[in-house]
Amino acid sequence: MTYSTATKNLISVIIPCRNGTNYLAEAVAGINRQNMPVEIIVVDDHSTDETAELAESMGCRVIRHEVTRGQVAGKNTGLKAAKGEYVLFHDHDDVMAQGALAALYRELTSAPDTWLVMAKVQDFFSPELDEMAKRRVNIKAEPYYGLFTGAVLMRKNLFDYTGYFDEQLTAGEIITLMAKLKTLPWIKYKKIDVTTCNRRVHANNYGRTNADKEYKDYMKILRDNLRH
Repeated sequence: MTYSTATKNLISVIIPCRNGTNYLAEAVAGINRQNMPVEIIVVDDHSTDETAELAESMGCRVIRHEVTRGQVAGKNTGLKAAKGEYVLFHDHDDVMAQGALAALYRELTSAPDTWLVMAKVQDFFSPELDEMAKRRVNIKAEPYYGLFTGAVLMRKNLFDYTGYFDEQLTAGEIITLMAKLKTLPWIKYKKIDVTTCNRRVHANNYGRTNADKEYKDYMKILRDNLRH
């Protein structure tokens, strides 16, 4: 497989999304405010609302799944279609911080031997949540590392060496990617002390509604890593 054919200096921002009309417009607006050369690819995972139409009206490239396949498969679909030299995955309910893409791009392009740059995310309560709902959810007060979407800019040809994401997983793709990088020590990456993404906490966060599946995925990843 190869992903190396790309438009120089273009950043492909990939948004896997199902039924995203609630927050997608805000996410796209945040990306457009970056004032960077980007293409926004929305992978519509067989939505039952007007996600695709909304994305198209905002100038995004839209790729439709004929059946629901999940976020990890959506990342692969977007990756296959991406024209950019660089790739960043983004959730439809998050908001990119001002200047985020410029900061990530500057760090990645200033070090030719670096293949991906990781930044921080900051949780925030979605405005529609009432006080009772907020008390039921714990959020991190300070920015933190570890979230894949909205916080990691990669050279697209990295995937020439790591391959696609495992579509049997519901989550944990960042863990499997980092595990693969350990077997490729010449591929260097770095963390930067910059917050690039505001992570929305709301009533239907994917991680909360799919917690059982994610737990099983993390256990599978841990077992697989222990075998190697």
